[in-house]
Amino acid sequence: MGAAGQGLSTDEVQGIREALAAGRKPKVVFTASAGQIAGQVGQVVELTDPAVSDEFVVVRFGRDELPFSPADVAVAPRGAGRRVAEPKAEAEAEPEAEAVVAAVVEPEFVLDQQPPRQRREEPQSPVVEAAKPARRPVKAVKAKAPTGLTVTLAYADGEWTVAAQQGSKSLAKPYVVKPAEALRMVALVDVPGVQEAVEQILSAERSEAEQQAEKLRAELAEIEARLAELREAG
Repeated sequence: MGAAGQGLSTDEVQGIREALAAGRKPKVVFTASAGQIAGQVGQVVELTDPAVSDEFVVVRFGRDELPFSPADVAVAPRGAGRRVAEPKAEAEAEPEAEAVVAAVVEPEFVLDQQPPRQRREEPQSPVVEAAKPARRPVKAVKAKAPTGLTVTLAYADGEWTVAAQQGSKSLAKPYVVKPAEALRMVALVDVPGVQEAVEQILSAERSEAEQQAEKLRAELAEIEARLAELREAG
């Protein structure tokens, strides 16, 4: 068992780790390297990763749980932290035990401080408070992303159609739109070449429609001429 001035050995750290795993909270006494709280008694509540920080021994002292290095604490002697015995028993106690009890009763530095006058007149042994269950960290709930939406503008067989689909669900089956509407939709897409392709399709359709109109006008002129001849003959 390590002395109060030497800190914890590797074997003692392993023993504390096993005690914590068994549900116990071993007592330790602060060494001189811990500063003003040297000689005070605390309880080890956790051993964190020593690879992350040298101060991986988490000790409950009063209402606080603070990290310390193995050099700052040592295994507490048996009986450390208990209530002060009656005056008669106290006189019979060994000098070393009396020193530990006196350090516990009248600490030089207490995190949960009382007025100095009250501590001198009414010395009290520290009360170990029941450990409050640690609050579990609240996990942030990520909002579910909406399913992707796809709107398709297509041209086939001389017709422009628009369709909409969300995921595997069809929101709108392909329906026909006017060429002018298709051109306005494409104008919203600032992609080189897309609007030019649509304009080429519209230009080809316009040319074809003009040719059909010219042909129909010629056929209509022939029919009207034939009708005029028939009227004259009559």
